[in-house]
This record gives sequence, structure tokens and C-alpha cells, in this order.
Amino acid sequence: MLTSSPYLLYSDGNGNIFEDTSLYVVGRTGWDAIPIDPEDWIELPDGGNLYELPGRKGIGIDVETGEMRLCTQGWAVAAFIPPAHTGFFLAAYETQPDAPTLPLFCYTAAGWLDDKFYVPAVRIERDIRQECSGYDAVKVEHGVEALTKAYPHNRLVKHLADNCALTYQCPAARNYFLGRWECPVPTSPACNANCIGCISFQPEEETIVSTQDRLQFKPTAEEIVEFTVPHLESAPYPLISFGQGCEGEPLLMWETIKDAIIEIRKHTKKGSININTNGSKPAAVEQLMIAGLDSIRVSLNSCRPEIYTKYYQPNNYQFQDLIESLKVVRKYGGWSSINYFVFPGMTDSIAEYDTLCELIRETGLNMIQWRNFNIDPDWYLGKMNVGDTGEFMGIKQMMELIHEEFPDVKFGYFNPPKERMTDYENAFAH
Repeated sequence: MLTSSPYLLYSDGNGNIFEDTSLYVVGRTGWDAIPIDPEDWIELPDGGNLYELPGRKGIGIDVETGEMRLCTQGWAVAAFIPPAHTGFFLAAYETQPDAPTLPLFCYTAAGWLDDKFYVPAVRIERDIRQECSGYDAVKVEHGVEALTKAYPHNRLVKHLADNCALTYQCPAARNYFLGRWECPVPTSPACNANCIGCISFQPEEETIVSTQDRLQFKPTAEEIVEFTVPHLESAPYPLISFGQGCEGEPLLMWETIKDAIIEIRKHTKKGSININTNGSKPAAVEQLMIAGLDSIRVSLNSCRPEIYTKYYQPNNYQFQDLIESLKVVRKYGGWSSINYFVFPGMTDSIAEYDTLCELIRETGLNMIQWRNFNIDPDWYLGKMNVGDTGEFMGIKQMMELIHEEFPDVKFGYFNPPKERMTDYENAFAH
């Protein structure tokens, strides 16, 4: 545990990062910059990166006066923290008038002390499935070669190989080609939401670009079954997941998914079948549960309908539909998670806490996946027209309170396979 705050970092605009020993780092929550408790800092995990934030001046606490002020040198710096970790604070900075919109990554506060980089965060998930050190590029390429040869006419395997594993370095796709754990199954080129921060589709007039191209075809049930059955049969802790970052909304393809699940279960009873979704079609979810779906993960930026709707801009569905989808899964004895986009100052507001508690009680939720929200903070709050985020409690305290009130609700970052659903150990369990 640190005994003092780390020093602020700045970039010189040429890819070089320095520490400013005249300033301690502060964190951002909502629109506010505040000090960070020394015990909230951990070393920047393996797989983390540091980003220059062009057109933005870092905010810190003057080491001598204790006053908050701008860093006079270079541009502000933020950290991308890798999967399995959740950040407590955003990087604090003042944005210049001509600053470009930041791309769709997370921007966690970062500092430097005793020759190490630090971030205010917690390891929320012990699963190692997306550890940076766990990937061998040569083995991934060998896996791609072997499996594309084994399924020469399968468009999905080709998509996962060429786009996901080799171009975007998608951890889930790479795991598939390494023959282990969770296998992604994108199915839908279309979507029934218009999320502000969509990572696979952005309007041409927007100031940001999507981080990856969306799936361009509708796979058949036969294509899905062909490569998922062998994975479920042979992989350790096997899991297949419909609904990926490179596609639209999988429930728009629910009939195909239903046919695939029925056929998969004719061939193997092994492993888990999951869907990552916006939960917009509870009747479709019920059909999938009857067919053999094991778990659902519903993504949301807020449990407050008005905040959710502003961000998702849903077509032909409403917030209550995703609540119903979560309830349907529990009715059939399935595992329900929410993919909760964590934005300090919004997620940990008193109003948000109250509605999250309500959602847990109403749906019998099994798990919260505390995901760092990949979005430019100023751009997001501006798009949401939020001038004041209201009273907040801090992400860490919110996690502690939720765990205290709902000790059976699991915390994590990934979809658990059946074998691990019962033995999750929460980061706040002790």
C-alpha cells in the first residue's frame, strides 16, 4: 500500500512520458477533480498502457502548497487498464477549446512513484483468460492456420481469424484459436440501438471512429454448429458466447441462434452457452432458454431508464424489456449478469446506487461485471447533456456497499463457465 500519492505524469507530444514531481495526481469523478486515497493505488497491471491526451492539461495537487493547479508542461496522461481490473477514478485534466475528441478507450488516472506506474483500481476478477502474458502470437497464428484449414468454407471462422484474432487482436478470438475457454460467436450485422459509444458503428459525421468493423453477413445455424461443437467438446472450461463487439444485436438473429443451440445440444452436453445482449426481446430470450441457453449478460451504462435511453437510443424497445429478459433467465434457472459500464461520478451516484439495488432485487441478478467505460469523458457527459452528476460515493465504496447488501451477487469481468458459477470469490469478500 502506498503511503503517499504518486506524482502526476505528462507527455511531451512525441511519445515520451515524464513525471512532474511538483504535483501529486488527482482523480476525476464526473466533472470534478478530487484527491485519491493512497490505499486505492495499485501498480499498473501487465497489459496496461499509457495514453497522451492531446489538447488537455493535467490537474494535480501542488506538493508544497496543497493547492490544486494545472501542470504547465506537455499534455495530460491517462492509463488503459487491462481486462479483469476496474478503475476508481478517471484522469483529471482541463480540456483546451481545440482539443480533439478522444477515441473509444478507458481513461483511468495514472501516476509515478518509486520507479513504478500506478493506477487507482482493483482487480475485480481472478480469471486469467485475458492476461496479456498468456498469448503467444506464434501459437495463435498456428491455431488460425489449423482451424481455417479445418473449416475452409466457414465464413464465421474466417471472420474470427482475419478480423478478430489477427487484425484486432481480440482476446476472445485468440483464445478460440488457442483452443481454450470462451469462444466468441458473432451473428448479427444489424442492431436495434444507436449507442453513442458504439465500437463497431459510428455515423460518418461523428468526430470519433469505431474501433472495429462490424460483421457484414448473417451466419447460418450450420456454420455456428460446425465450429462450436468441437470447441465445447475439447476446450478447458468451455463456453461459447453470442453477441460480440464486432456485431450488432444478437437477439435480432434469435431464430438462427435458437436453431444452432438445439443442434449443438444434440451433439454435446458439455460447456456453457451464453448470450451478450441489450436484452431488448424478452420473448426471444425465453425461446433461447427453452432451447438450452445457460446464461445472459445484458449491457447497460445505467440502471436509470432516462440515462440508459439517452445513451442507447433504442429502436422498438424500452428499458423495462431488459429487466424482463433478466427475469426470464432466472425463471428458467439460468445465470444472469449485467455488463455494467463504470463511469466515476455517474455509476457511483446516490441515484444510480438506489436503482442498481432495485434492479438486483427485482431480477434476482447473479453477477455484476464491472467494466471500464471506453469513452471520452467530456464527450460522453456532453452528449448526455449532464452538467451536474449529483452526489456520489466513490466506485470503491459503492462496490463495498453492494457486496454488503447483496453478498450472493458475484463481482467479475468475464462470463463464467458453468464450473465456476458457484465458486466465485468477490474482490470485496474479505
